[in-house]
Order: sequence, then C-alpha cells, then structure tokens
Amino acid sequence: MALPMRNVRFIFQICRRYGVSSANAVRVRFAPSPTGMMHLGGLRTALFNYLFAKSNNGSFLLRIEDTDLTRKVPGAVEKLEDILDWAGLTPDESPNKGGQYGPYIQSERLSLYHDNVNTLLESGHCYRCFCTEKRLSLMKKDAIARQENRKYDNRCRNMTEQEMEEKIAQKVPYVIRFKYEPMREPWTDLVYGLMVENVDSEESYREGDFVVIKSDGYPTYHFANVVDDHHMRISHVLRGACLQEWSISTPKHLQMYKAFGWEPPLYAHLPLILNQDGTKLSKRQGDIHVEHFKDQGLEPDALLNYLTTVNKGFKGPTDGKTLKELVAMFSLELVNRHSSRLQPEKLPPLNRLHLQRQFSGQQRQNIVDRTRDIIESYFKHRLTDKHILTDHYLESIINWAIAHRISRLEELTESMIEFIWVRPSKDKILTLAKKDTSCEKVINGVKSCLDAVETFTDEAIKNVLKNFCKSQNLKTVHLMKILRSALSESEEGPHVSEMMEILGRQETNKRLDMALEVLKTSKQSR
Repeated sequence: MALPMRNVRFIFQICRRYGVSSANAVRVRFAPSPTGMMHLGGLRTALFNYLFAKSNNGSFLLRIEDTDLTRKVPGAVEKLEDILDWAGLTPDESPNKGGQYGPYIQSERLSLYHDNVNTLLESGHCYRCFCTEKRLSLMKKDAIARQENRKYDNRCRNMTEQEMEEKIAQKVPYVIRFKYEPMREPWTDLVYGLMVENVDSEESYREGDFVVIKSDGYPTYHFANVVDDHHMRISHVLRGACLQEWSISTPKHLQMYKAFGWEPPLYAHLPLILNQDGTKLSKRQGDIHVEHFKDQGLEPDALLNYLTTVNKGFKGPTDGKTLKELVAMFSLELVNRHSSRLQPEKLPPLNRLHLQRQFSGQQRQNIVDRTRDIIESYFKHRLTDKHILTDHYLESIINWAIAHRISRLEELTESMIEFIWVRPSKDKILTLAKKDTSCEKVINGVKSCLDAVETFTDEAIKNVLKNFCKSQNLKTVHLMKILRSALSESEEGPHVSEMMEILGRQETNKRLDMALEVLKTSKQSR
C-alpha cells in the first residue's frame, strides 16, 4: 500500500536520501528476456526509459536478461534490437553497439556473478543449499495439503562447515541461497510514493531464503539484476508490471544491495497497460506484438504516440507529436498510478496524423518512395504505364489519400481504389461497346465538356456530367456505366466524378483517349 502522493516533488526528495543524488548522471536500462517477440507493454517500458534518459541528458541501455536458458528463443536478441531501432529508440549501449560496461547479455557475464556471489558467501549473507528437487517438491506438496505457504524451510542455512565440505567433496549438486530477513523499513517509488505497508507479508516471504545461483551455475533473475544494475551504474530503474509483483521482489533487491554495501538505484514502477477488455497483455497475443504493427505499415512515431495515450506522463496532449517532442514533454512526476486500457480506435487517426506531418515536411520524398515500392510490389505486371509511378502522380494521389481515405500507405492497394494504379483492359470497353453503340459519341462529348472545367474537383465534374446528361437526354446510370468502363477495370469504387478528381485531369483524359482509340481500332478492323 502506498501513501497518497499529494506532493510528488516531496517524494523525489525522499528518494534522493535512499538512492542516487541529482548530481549523478542518469543511466537507465531496458532489460527484456529473449523469450519471443516484444509486445506493446515492453515497447512502452522501453519508451518511458528512453524519454526519461533523454529528458535528463542521460544514457539509455539495452541489456538482455537470458539467464533462463529453457525459455530463450533463437534470434530473439537480434529482433529486439531491430525493433528498438525501427521505433527510433536506439540504445546508447547494447549488445550490438557495445559500450564501456558490457557485455550486455547476461549469459556472457557469468564470471562477474560468480565473483560477486563469493563475496556474499564470505560475508555470510549467502550459503550453499544441497536440498534435492525431490525434497523441495515433497515440501511443496505437504505445505499445500496443510494450506500453508510453500516457502523453503532454510534447512541448509545452519549446516556446519564440515557437513558442507563433505557434500562438496561428494560432488553433490547445490544452489546458492541468500539469507532473507523480514525487511521492516519502507522503500520509496517515484510513481507510487513511499511504500509504508509491511512489504514482508506472508505472501512476499513465502519463498524463505531465495536462490541466487542455480545448480547449472547461472544466476537467477533477482541476483543478476542487482549485480548488473550496480556494475552498469544504473541510476534509475523504470519497469512495468503489477505493483503487487514488484512489492514482493523489490525488497529482495534492496536487501542484496545492503548486503553488498552498494547504493541502490531509484525505482519507478509503471502501471500496467491492459487490453481493451481489461485483461493483461500476453506474448501469446499476436495482435499486440510490435512486429505485427510494423508489418501492417504503421509509422513508428504513431505507435509510440499511441502508447503515450495511456498512463499519462506528459505536459499536454501528445497527439501527432514526434519522439523528439515527446522527450521535451515527458515528466515522470506526471505518470499516474492506475492501469490503463488500450484504445485501438485511436491508432488509425494517429497514424494518419504522422503520415500527413511527414508528407508535408522533410520526409515527403521518403513517403513517395515507400508508396512506389508498395504499389510496384503489390500490382507488379498489372501496372501498364510507368506514368503511374512518377513522383508527380504519386504525390497527387498521396495528398488526396491521407486527407480523405487512408491511415496507412498499404491501404492504397485496397480494391475500392485499385483503379488509381490499374488502367482498364481493352476488353472492358469493347464488351460494353458491343451492347452499346453510343460509347464513342458519349466519351467524346464528355471530353469536350471536361475541357471547360476550370477546377477539376468532384463537385465541378459532377455538375458538368449532370448537365451533359440533360443536354443529351441520357440517363445518369447509362453515362456512369460507360465512363466507369473507360476509367476502371473494377465495377466497384467511388463515384465517377470522384474517380476523375482522384486521377486528375491528365490521367482522366489519357484513359478516355485510350478508350476512344480502342473503339476506333475495333471499328476499323470490322
């Protein structure tokens, strides 16, 4: 339980008494496990660490916590760093980039953990435990049957030196445990404030003396976390999870810092991000993986922007803000304490905002080039004219699309607007001409009328076509069928006048001319 945080600055002052002083350099780390793809919760944690570091002229580190070899996924380390680079959250120090305090993968730091655990063995804060898995399993079952906490009974804590040497001589496998004592003093969190509850309740103390080095020689998460944070000079630990989980593990970390005689970092626990239905995010949910959004064509800034709409932490609205702007707006003091639900409906308009910003700024050519790649890759041989892929044409289409139609560039390939890229086949107009001999006359008449249109807009074109129907005593349906056949291969899509506006005067005239040429050639060959 946390005290009401009426004055967050006061909490920061309290924290400085227990942790790093304001004069020291800010160094934070994002420390994921390579157990699969990063989801939105992980990206939010990385983002807030990055923003805190950069807003304090500090350093942002990536550290891989891979001490659980059974869960390690091949290639996950490289993917994690690739995703951070894609999002613009490039670490200052990382496995790929290196740095003064590396290596940045825990499985490559085993000698450091062994050296440090020997220090605690010598000081009497740790001991070797020779209890077998069978004994521990029986203890657990017995505790469950008696409805008691399943904590270790600390049996090996009081083993004599002679007993221990005999076990080692017999090569009996062992783990190393930390002597955990109930911790009564409070600890302070930069988000939740001063924690005044008894954090060593039965629930948090249920493990008894906890393992720090496993029988395979690898450290547990808790031990490696403390050793690495100290040796990498981490000043602040910002991590996202349920406060109840961290209120159990943080006292363990603080006791280890005390045993080593090290100054602990300042802690800030970020509230959970929940699914729209209030459930926890899970790595098993494919639709919350960052790669899912990347593959869909989401703009990195838009996805980061989306994550700023939960849990607050900013001096004003963040819609449409760049990463650089978010750095200037970020304040850890403004992060709220409550878990927040994702609101997927916010993502499309945010992505559109960022597309518009990039297209109207220095990223204009980049947007044009990306669009060209998307269209070429999707339509391939169906693109019948290179004019379709010129910068001028693409710019006019993008300008219309991001203002009215799409939120992602990939949506430019949707069937409803396929006519933009794919000109109608000869067969389309010929098939209609066989049934309707007025096609050539109608198209020639429309062309003449369109030449008189000053502003080539949907409304102006609609009026011209309406007047043309009246003057020629044509039914609107009849006219639309002929024009659609001349402009598009598909029967679906926007109104013909809107299609003409989207295509522009030049492309509209070109397609009408092509239809006339097909009709003329067909007539001559009869």
